[in-house]
Amino acid sequence: MPVEFTLNGKPTSVDVDPSTPILWTLRDTLGLQGTKFGCGMAMCGACTVHLNGQAIRSCITPISAAEGQKISTIEAQANDKVGKAVEDAWVRHDVAQCGYCQSGQIMSATALLKGNKAPSDADIDAAMTGNICRCGTYARIRAAIHDAAKALA
Repeated sequence: MPVEFTLNGKPTSVDVDPSTPILWTLRDTLGLQGTKFGCGMAMCGACTVHLNGQAIRSCITPISAAEGQKISTIEAQANDKVGKAVEDAWVRHDVAQCGYCQSGQIMSATALLKGNKAPSDADIDAAMTGNICRCGTYARIRAAIHDAAKALA
């Protein structure tokens, strides 16, 4: 039986095993390669997407959890006011180095700013916990989030 949901604003139906993680449905079935596989245990954040506006780890969330729900991926962030502000701030602050974790970082930052228009450093640290950047650009990530918040104010 197909799983039906809204993906990046468009009605979507997939015929996959309901236990298939959202990550693999996005990458393998739907061809959206922006969401990355990192650890497969929801510990690194590379696979972060939004489910009904909340940042979730798609590597452990079954596609059945998306039935009738809304999924947003990195591919749609430029079409969203907050997502675009975050992406622009990422560029201004030269956040990305290797870039592998960046889609998950941006998705977590966007979810934060949608719920908190003026986050403190502690708010940012709490929201971004679990998003691992092996290049160590955490100070730039925090600065970019503050910058995006100011741009949206």
